Amino acid sequence: MAPNPLHALHAAGQSIWLDFIDRTLVQGGELARRIPADALTGMTSNPTIFEKALASGTAYDAQLASLAGDHTPWAIFEAVETDDVRAACDCFRKTYESTKGADGYVSIEVSPGAAHDAAATVAEARRLWKVVARPNVMIKVPGTSAGAPALRQLIADGINVNVTLLFARSAYATIIEHYLLGLEDRAAAKGALGHVASVASFFVSRVDSDVDKKLDAIGTPQALALRGKAAVANAQLAYALFLEKFSGARWDALRAKGAMVQRPLWASTGTKNPAYSDVKYVEALVGPDTVNTLPPATLDAFRDHGKVARTVDTDFAGARAAIAEIESLGISIDAVTDALLVDGLASFQKSFDTLLAGIEKKMGVLAG
Repeated sequence: MAPNPLHALHAAGQSIWLDFIDRTLVQGGELARRIPADALTGMTSNPTIFEKALASGTAYDAQLASLAGDHTPWAIFEAVETDDVRAACDCFRKTYESTKGADGYVSIEVSPGAAHDAAATVAEARRLWKVVARPNVMIKVPGTSAGAPALRQLIADGINVNVTLLFARSAYATIIEHYLLGLEDRAAAKGALGHVASVASFFVSRVDSDVDKKLDAIGTPQALALRGKAAVANAQLAYALFLEKFSGARWDALRAKGAMVQRPLWASTGTKNPAYSDVKYVEALVGPDTVNTLPPATLDAFRDHGKVARTVDTDFAGARAAIAEIESLGISIDAVTDALLVDGLASFQKSFDTLLAGIEKKMGVLAG
């Protein structure tokens, strides 16, 4: 097997997770082939991805037909989703075992409706954990004010968690704190810390999409020169926070008991602005103890022409200067990230509603 830039990316300490799932890929042998070919070590799923998978083709029709009757669209979706995630977990089981639980995870998301209810998030996460019943599943919970205490409880329970929809560094700091508290709670209860894994999904390209519009509206040469800089700088400073929090006496005590760091995961790394490189948000955030979830098009692009060099922590001063210059123009990064979280939650809820409506429609077609 000829090495490609994806293998070099993995060798640089970054895990490559595919931001896509469907039944044909998982059960037809394609995923098993691509795990070594593309250095894949994990996979993420969400309602938007399943919406597209269920809407196209006939791979799910037999199972959907078998569930016809008293099952609600929600129950049908969960049956389909958990089957695919379980099968994907089995594909990545060797990775999970060979890395001793450091990698090889497949994510599944709690309902967007639980985003602002910690108790509901915990209850649903515990149920999904039992239904999938694989040690390398990760339950996705939103990085909201309710998601933080939910994370703490789930880590204390020994459940792997992917904290999603993080945009603000302040929110990320809160999530790290609750991850550490969860580990400390588990240790106090004499629970084992090894193989309790978590990632913090920090969304990247959407920050540029919003900030660039504001810079375009200002329109000065200084403003226009700052386009495309906010997202990478924001993520790089999140990595600086990661390095700070996972060091020192508190972390050393947890690490001595077998705890693993909560790795930053770069999400939304597909390039949305055609004026930018199609691998911009991969090349600029390369470094150890990180994950990048790549949508298929970005994965293909990086395999073809991606360049690998350690970039995530080489210029924190430049990142701080870029954020400061943007804010000097009257653009509040905090306001941008707050709005992006609200929009992200609304987008996931919309995708979820569309997914359930699509299932109901398809069930009617199959019944007919």
